[in-house]
Amino acid sequence: MTRRVRVAEEIKEQILYGLPHSLYTGIARSYLRTQGIPFREVSSHHPDFARHIKPIIQRSIVPVLVTPAGEIIQDSLDIIDHFEQKQPRYPAYPDTPLQRILAVLIQYYGSQSLLRHAMHYRWSYLEQQQNFLYDAFSNGAPPGVAETLMQRMQSYLPGLGVTADSIPQIEASYHELLAVLNRHFSEHPFVFGGRPSVADYGLIGPLFAHLGRDPAPAGVMKREAPRVYRWVERMLAPGLDAVEFPDYGTAWIAEDAIPETLKALLHLMARDMLPELTDKLAYLDAWVSEHQPADGEAVSAKPHQRMIGQVHTHFRGVPVTAGVEPYLLYILRRATAVLADLNETDRQRVSTALTQVGLLEAVPQPSSYSVGRRNHIEVWERQ
Repeated sequence: MTRRVRVAEEIKEQILYGLPHSLYTGIARSYLRTQGIPFREVSSHHPDFARHIKPIIQRSIVPVLVTPAGEIIQDSLDIIDHFEQKQPRYPAYPDTPLQRILAVLIQYYGSQSLLRHAMHYRWSYLEQQQNFLYDAFSNGAPPGVAETLMQRMQSYLPGLGVTADSIPQIEASYHELLAVLNRHFSEHPFVFGGRPSVADYGLIGPLFAHLGRDPAPAGVMKREAPRVYRWVERMLAPGLDAVEFPDYGTAWIAEDAIPETLKALLHLMARDMLPELTDKLAYLDAWVSEHQPADGEAVSAKPHQRMIGQVHTHFRGVPVTAGVEPYLLYILRRATAVLADLNETDRQRVSTALTQVGLLEAVPQPSSYSVGRRNHIEVWERQ
């Protein structure tokens, strides 16, 4: 059952609780603007968040959307899916199976794998952008909160695999990503054609909030990849804002095709994302086998804890340690479902295409368990 908050009858817009510099708030904000959905953004430092929202969602996390009816929707992915059920102006899931699966994989890559890049460029370059970040973290917050939050965020770097050994590879990966995306957005306004998909929304989180907004990485983006920076602007504007593509239209790329410019991104994803993802999926299999969680059981002992362990893995050949969040299955199960529902001919075609770009193993195999959400908390779901 969905819990609701009491709202005034005259409120006709959505209320989005978040922060301007929040990666995941940026995803929800971009979607709402693109779709022309009226909303008012309120800082999560506002007293109403602690008074009315946090007791229901059981943790301090953003974004959180409150509908005019008082329904609470927590998580950028759930906010998107909530409105996708209402026939939005520009549906965000491609119609064809290969593009739909790849959109989910890119969504995961952007919102999860690129967190390492985002956090590195925000906190490893703190000296160069301290005034900017302090203003962001202190704006609207009680005294002393900014210092505490900033120190906590910096402390996360080793657990995200950001170390002296991995930093050169992280930066090389970022420069390569910018080059690949710059070529693609020179020919296409969005990842899969004429309107944003969940792939675009997954990428905009890190590529705006950290990498396109913080001074140090934003400068790199502007100098090296102006078409990527323009795509960031496009994703933040109302509607589509594709003035550079006047005759492109709003359709997906036809016939489930994947252009060469996009294949370059997919190969980069396979190189940078797949080794770590494979290790995390193996960890989850072993953890579930050992603990045998019941259907509906919370994935962690406390609502604010999202990691259940760590894996020793590699990023571009460099050993790193990474936290394992069952939430990754909450994202990727959408790709699993698409592939499983295809007839044999289409499944073979899509599997072959995924193999060619190195990403078939990124789609989790159907299993006896998955991860869902009940009462705003991630839970194990037995199949």
